[in-house]
Amino acid sequence: MTLLTRPSAVSSAPRVAPATTRAPQRPIRVLVVDDTVVVRRLVSDVLDECADVEVVGTASNGRIALRQIQNLDPDVVTLDVEMPIMDGLATLAELRKSWPDLPVIMFSTLTERGASATLDALALGANDYVTKPTASRDRAAALDQVRSALVPLVRLWGRRRALATTSGRRTPAPAPVLAAPPVALQVRAPRGPFRTPQAIVLGVSTGGPMALAKLVSSLPASLSIPVVIVQHMPPVFTALLAQRLDAQSAISVVEAEEDMPVLPGRVHIAPGGRHLMVESRGNGLRFHLDDGPMENSCRPAVDVLFRSAAKHWGASALAVILTGMGSDGLEGVRILRSEGARVIAQDEQSSVVWGMPGSVVREGLADEVLPLDDIAGAIVASVPMAGALAGRAAK
Repeated sequence: MTLLTRPSAVSSAPRVAPATTRAPQRPIRVLVVDDTVVVRRLVSDVLDECADVEVVGTASNGRIALRQIQNLDPDVVTLDVEMPIMDGLATLAELRKSWPDLPVIMFSTLTERGASATLDALALGANDYVTKPTASRDRAAALDQVRSALVPLVRLWGRRRALATTSGRRTPAPAPVLAAPPVALQVRAPRGPFRTPQAIVLGVSTGGPMALAKLVSSLPASLSIPVVIVQHMPPVFTALLAQRLDAQSAISVVEAEEDMPVLPGRVHIAPGGRHLMVESRGNGLRFHLDDGPMENSCRPAVDVLFRSAAKHWGASALAVILTGMGSDGLEGVRILRSEGARVIAQDEQSSVVWGMPGSVVREGLADEVLPLDDIAGAIVASVPMAGALAGRAAK
C-alpha cells in the first residue's frame, strides 16, 4: 500500500535519485481518468499548480484512457475505480498488457466497495492509491486534500519515468528509490544474544498490501507470540485487508479493536484512522485505540505502536520495518533498540519504496537487512516451537 484521505502520506517524500544530470528535467506527464467532470477538473487544477507536472489529457472511461495512453505517452495515470463502459479494474488489466511499467495511481471512494476494488487493483499491478474527497467537503478543502495526498505520489512515481531517455525510447521505470546517501550504508556490528521475542511489531506503508500478503501467508498458525502491524491505510481498507490476509494465511488475522486482548498466534492490524497502542489491563495486555494527532502525517502511526511496544515488551520485542514512503517508525525503532530489541529492515532491492526501512538502515539501527522473502523465516527461527513454514494449517 497510504488512498484522497491518505494517512499513509508522510511529512516528507523521499528524495528520488535523478536518472541523469545531462538533460534538463521535463515536467511529469499525467493522464487523469475519471467519469466525473468535477473530479477531473479538481485533479487537473491541483496538478496544474505544480511547475514540474503537466496534465497532458483526461478521459471519462477506460476505453478512452487506453487510446489516450497510446497517443499521449504519459508518465503517470490516475485511474478512477468505478466508471461506465470500462471500469478501473478492467482498464488496469488491459493497460498492463501493453504498458507493464507505466505507474498507475488508483483513485477510490472511501467505501467498502471502493476499498475492495482498490485492493484488487493493487493485486493486478497498480502502483498506489488515494481516496477521493468526500462529497461534503467544500472545494477548498477538497483541493487541499488532493494536494497533500495525490501530488507527492505523482512526483514519486513519475519523476524517474519523466527523466528516462534520450532518442525517444523509454526504459522500464523501476520502483522509486532513495538517492544514494553520502556515506555507505552499514549495519552496525552484531549485538546479542537477543532475548526470545514475546511479540513482533511491524510497520509498513507504500507497497504494504502485497508485502504483507507474502509475509503473513508464510507465518505458521502455531506461531507462539502475537504480531501487531501498522499499515498506513484509511478506515474500511484495513478491515478488508485483514479479511483478505486471514483468508489466504494459516495464521489468524484480525483488525484490532478497543480492549481486544493481544493474543499469541494472531496477527493484529491497526484500524485505519486510529493509533494503536498496547496497555496492561487486568492480568493481560489489551489494545487501546487513540484518536490523537497524526504523527509523521499518519494515523495510525508506526512510532505510536513502537513506543507502546517498548514500554510493555522492551528487549523482548522484535521490530520489523517494511517498504514505505517517509520515515515513520524511525524514532520508535530508536527507542526499541535502546531497550535491547532486535530490528529487521527490508532491503532496498525488494522494497517498492525504500523510505521507511532505508531511514532505519542509514541511522545504523537495523540488526539485519533482509529481502522480503527471507523475513518470515527470520521471524519463525527466532520463536521457539513456532512450527514449520510449510503447509496451511486449519484455523
